[in-house]
Amino acid sequence: MSDDHAEHAPGERAVRRPRSLDPIELGFTPRKPVPWLAPFLLISTGIRTLLAMLFGAYLDKRELQNALDSKLAKQVGPDGGLWLDYVADLGDGFNATYSVAYLLAQPELEVDGHRLPRAQTLVMGGDQVYPSAAYEAYEDRCKGPYQAALPVKPPGKPTLFAVPGNHDWYDGLTAFLRLFVRSRDRNFGGWGTGQSRSYFAVELPADWWLLGLDDQSGSYLDDPQLAYFDEVARRLGPQSRVILAVPAPTWVKAVDHPTAYDSIDYFIRTIVAPTGAHVRLLISGDQHHYARYAGPERQLITCGGGGAYLYPTHQLRERIEVPPRDTLSRRASRTRPYDLVARFPDAARSRRYGWGIFHRLPRRNPGFGTLLGTLHVLLMLAMAGVAANRVGGTEQRLFSVPLAMMLVVTLLGAALFAKPPNAGGKRHARHWILGVGHGLAHVGLAAAGTWAWLQLPFYDWPWPLPVVAAAVLYGPVSGLVASQLVAAYLLVAGAFGVNLNELFAGQGIEDSKAFLRMRIDPDGTLTIYPIAVDRVARDWQLNPDNSPTASWLTPKTPLTPRLAEPPITLT
Repeated sequence: MSDDHAEHAPGERAVRRPRSLDPIELGFTPRKPVPWLAPFLLISTGIRTLLAMLFGAYLDKRELQNALDSKLAKQVGPDGGLWLDYVADLGDGFNATYSVAYLLAQPELEVDGHRLPRAQTLVMGGDQVYPSAAYEAYEDRCKGPYQAALPVKPPGKPTLFAVPGNHDWYDGLTAFLRLFVRSRDRNFGGWGTGQSRSYFAVELPADWWLLGLDDQSGSYLDDPQLAYFDEVARRLGPQSRVILAVPAPTWVKAVDHPTAYDSIDYFIRTIVAPTGAHVRLLISGDQHHYARYAGPERQLITCGGGGAYLYPTHQLRERIEVPPRDTLSRRASRTRPYDLVARFPDAARSRRYGWGIFHRLPRRNPGFGTLLGTLHVLLMLAMAGVAANRVGGTEQRLFSVPLAMMLVVTLLGAALFAKPPNAGGKRHARHWILGVGHGLAHVGLAAAGTWAWLQLPFYDWPWPLPVVAAAVLYGPVSGLVASQLVAAYLLVAGAFGVNLNELFAGQGIEDSKAFLRMRIDPDGTLTIYPIAVDRVARDWQLNPDNSPTASWLTPKTPLTPRLAEPPITLT
């Protein structure tokens, strides 16, 4: 049942419930999952990433936030304890994003025999939108679905805090600040926004503290942010326990990039440790799965299952050292071992998901086969010109790209696609070997295709009929075959830890989502319930319950959340 009464801020008008699933009625357009390997998206995302890397320092608005209010928040439930939710990587396709939002918004969930009421505090852990931080994308992929899940504030007036991820940073944090850091209309659906900067500190019951960091896509912690947390640290003591929410699981990334954890380690070592307080829990999204590493001091949890494509778990190290021994930081904290104790989905299921690349790659990424088909048509025409030992007329020379140029483009593109690590990471020869091998495989495919094409009469037709025939007949067939070659490459490369992200991003798997529901008791016991959703809903209907706080849409097939592992208790 939904809450009977909704509470409205002064001057806030009630939100009209939709009468149909039409976007005009909903106020936003439900979007399909982002096709990460679609050509135009690859180009535009690459350009945005490059601009963020080149001009990120010039667009950094964190120093300007020094002029904003530096208040601390306090969250305590009516019984002296608190229910707190954590969700990350959520602004992708509607089905997955809304499935998670719907569960977060329900007055109560019953999960494996545990009755878990709706949280009074919601933390969004980064990447609230994909693929870039455009206003329309935030509305359609994040705010709209969450408004539909919880239209107005319920009696408990839950509060929202958000950590910016790398995708939130693509516009220099402009849209993020407009949505989550406001001085008026501080509403995000039925949640009220509670932060005054892109980072925050929240006092929780029993001397627990929630600290949310903004490291500008893994660069550094700015001076105003450090000064803000210096003031927070004045209120910490030996009995204080800290939950640290960070944009990325740098404890995992440090395996290949030893400097990745340095900013977090610096923060803990210089801000928290001098107070005698203990960081008991590090939580992050960025990698789209659930994984928990347990160590002598704290728990390290990755929970990026809020809606974005599934990221594999079978490649996770069984044991990591944090901070890594090969960090360049001279004053790093003492290295401690952390063991992988839980993951969702499990390793076997994660591997099985990988095999889906063959049918999902061309289906999920419209235009990818066309891009490959165009490449192979050009390769074939260049090879055919050499094999037939003729030059042809002026027009044919213009359309026949020199073979040497096409070979360089193919091999270089495949090598770069393998993403050889930059100077900040550990260089592995396997990236280069697999990348060049992938390129040679395409050259071999093109040579076989050229031989087959020359057995047909099309190449002897008068110009420009050979080019037309190649585009109409050879292009689609070679594009489909080449997409399967890419799928096979991704599967093989993924087994060696190369292009794992592309192996799963290319599939856009919506299922296997997760979020955390946590309970802090008045006595200070923290219980973490990792909630998993094996299959998200795909068909929706208007909710017959018209009470103000009831979700607008309900799944036609009920969602069945379960625990990814037994509850974790920290004291």
